[in-house]
Amino acid sequence: MPLGRPVRSRRLRCSAFSVQAFERNRPEEMSADLVGVWEVALSDGVHRIEFEHGTTTGKRVIYINGKEILRRDWMFKLVGKETFSVGRTQTKATINIDAVSGFAYEYTLEINGKSLKSYMENRSKITNTWLVNLDGLDCRIVLEKDTMDIWCNGQKMETAGEFVDDGTETHFTVGDHDCCIKAVSSGRRKDGIIHTLLVDGTEVSEATE
Repeated sequence: MPLGRPVRSRRLRCSAFSVQAFERNRPEEMSADLVGVWEVALSDGVHRIEFEHGTTTGKRVIYINGKEILRRDWMFKLVGKETFSVGRTQTKATINIDAVSGFAYEYTLEINGKSLKSYMENRSKITNTWLVNLDGLDCRIVLEKDTMDIWCNGQKMETAGEFVDDGTETHFTVGDHDCCIKAVSSGRRKDGIIHTLLVDGTEVSEATE
């Protein structure tokens, strides 16, 4: 489903309000009230966010990676917003519900107060991501350049940094594999510092998310 795609709704008919906030698995069958699906790449992984909006009852349900994390079965207001946290980093997310015309609604996702597009564009500037298969396991390694924190498949790694002749090296291990992220100056102000991942001495190409 396209991001923020307007979805036609039904007339409102509600008389009560209740809130439940707990985790349970998303039903396997597709809900008729599913109005928005987004995939958000964070340091600890790629998270799938699904939003259900029942415009007869005002129901709002949010799932993250198939787990229900918020449910409101009855709402008097059809428009508004829901704010929640995503991932181990507890990243702030907000789903906005706006009326566009008649009984049509638009649903947009914000991450840390920015539109999803703006957030991802900014994130691409402050992180590097590599995808590598080690011993049959697909590994997603992420470097946060502002903090030099390194994540692998949702786990924050223990690291050891050192200065070398041409820059710095940050060492960590994944299983039995020695990994190192080298940081060297590009010599150009526009490009800044270049980060390269080496696994057992072999360079790994950076991925685009």
